[in-house]
Amino acid sequence: MLKRIAFFAYGVVCYAIFFGTFLYAIGFIGGFVVPTTLDGPATVPLAKGIAIDAGLLGLFAVQHSVMARRWFKQRWTRIVPPALERSTYVLVSSLALIVLFWQWRPLGGLVWSVTDPIGRAVLLSLFAFGWTLVLVATFLINHFDLFGLRQVWLFLRGKPYTMLKFGTPGPYRLVRHPLYAGWFFAFWMTPSMTYAHLLFAVATAAYILVAIQFEERDLIREHGAGYEEYRRRVPMLIPFTRRKLARAGAAAVAVFLVKGLVWLAIAGAALWR
Repeated sequence: MLKRIAFFAYGVVCYAIFFGTFLYAIGFIGGFVVPTTLDGPATVPLAKGIAIDAGLLGLFAVQHSVMARRWFKQRWTRIVPPALERSTYVLVSSLALIVLFWQWRPLGGLVWSVTDPIGRAVLLSLFAFGWTLVLVATFLINHFDLFGLRQVWLFLRGKPYTMLKFGTPGPYRLVRHPLYAGWFFAFWMTPSMTYAHLLFAVATAAYILVAIQFEERDLIREHGAGYEEYRRRVPMLIPFTRRKLARAGAAAVAVFLVKGLVWLAIAGAALWR
């Protein structure tokens, strides 16, 4: 029984660290309340700052993707008990983000700045909408399983872990990845787009588009024909898009979206600077 309690306590601590990191991330990206933020005057030469920030983003991307893969989990659970695998993943992901917050180098510069009160209100509202969508999407697919609490709770009660059934609640009927769509809003909707913010937004957008491909392969293995049919029927990130865009292939769609985001930054610079 002591082991079960210890596992549960570990899961709760990992979740608490994650949730604190999530809240800090809102202030870090939004530029308020917390002591370190994404934007600000340059503290190092531009090339050095880009190299450091790109390295921090790459560290998080590699950790976040590799530890989520099936082959890694099969090996990892020979060391970490299966009941703690998800909590440990959440903990390491949170620590990678904490390092990013700590070591991030603002780059100065300004791509665009919206000074009109209505424009700022709209962008900040969309920023808040993105974070809300992220959180809501996690609860719709079982927030506590996603962040490891369900696993340690079942272990505490002496019950075996059972896989969640595939479902498409709420926004999952419009797009396959509303959680990732929320991240796009959270990262791109800002009244002031600095060089560092643009680097962060472009890098995370590219990462998300690549990560989706790996994640969907895992989902197809887990849910088979049910997810295949869902994938054919529902767009990836943009609701109500034509099916011919989906048939163009994942790589083509990814390139299309990244180019669109870059052109959005260029257009914003021209309109709002």
